[in-house]
Amino acid sequence: MDLDGLVSKLKKDFPESILDASTFRGEITLHLRTQDILPICRFLHDAPELSYDYLTDLCGVDYYPQEPRFQVIYHLCAMRTRYRLRLKVSLPGVNPRLASVVSVWQGANWLEREAFDMFGITFDGHPDLRRILLTPDWEGHPLRKDYPLRGQIKAAGEEE
Repeated sequence: MDLDGLVSKLKKDFPESILDASTFRGEITLHLRTQDILPICRFLHDAPELSYDYLTDLCGVDYYPQEPRFQVIYHLCAMRTRYRLRLKVSLPGVNPRLASVVSVWQGANWLEREAFDMFGITFDGHPDLRRILLTPDWEGHPLRKDYPLRGQIKAAGEEE
């Protein structure tokens, strides 16, 4: 399905949701409103003519010092047609949160945990949102651009 066909199909059910749409080298990118990510993902997964049944990746991006600071990017694939789709959602720097898509794609579980661990993005409704790469007592989020380049620096007199 081309960009115009996909956008018109989505605008029929979600008229206010698409903030921007573009295509580059055959890949479609849709920038969506934050509050619409879960219903749109469910629609893209369940609609028989679309059937985006595979979440290939979910990642975070930090645009510090810009605001909105964060972006979550979803890379989708329809296995039957081999169509690919990229969804982008922007989030504020203070309390970045959006709905979890684990109920649509079970594979989002660990991907959302990684974005939570590395960027501090909260996924509401996630079944087990906790750190996945760092220890539970770790302070901060290492992929944020304002994270110290040398990591956590010990104060004088602290044990190694």
